[in-house]
Amino acid sequence: MARKKTLGPTGRELAILGVLWEKGPSTVRGVHEALQQEETGYTTTLKLMQIMVDKGLLVREDGGRRHIYRPTVSEDCTQRQLIGDLLDRVFAGSAEKLVMRALSARRVSPKELKRIRQMLDEMEGR
Repeated sequence: MARKKTLGPTGRELAILGVLWEKGPSTVRGVHEALQQEETGYTTTLKLMQIMVDKGLLVREDGGRRHIYRPTVSEDCTQRQLIGDLLDRVFAGSAEKLVMRALSARRVSPKELKRIRQMLDEMEGR
């Protein structure tokens, strides 16, 4: 059976991107050490990052004896793409359904609610 093509970064690729967004350009070793809690081997991290270069998610720059990797996509752009895909595939394009499900799925802190209200007020032009 053919493997289903993913529309964006996989979970492991997102973890690698998260490290690079947080720490900035890094070596495979730097990313691997940041991901140690996931019990992934160094060679697995290396292979994933090579695949990400092939997919256009990362660029590899020659840093002498070691290569430096950096993301080609911003965290914001990636989140927008993934949310847009989720909105279309799961919620039939309904932002209302997505927001209602997100707010009912987990407890929302008062600070988060305040920021959500501010954003809604801004969207309404208040």
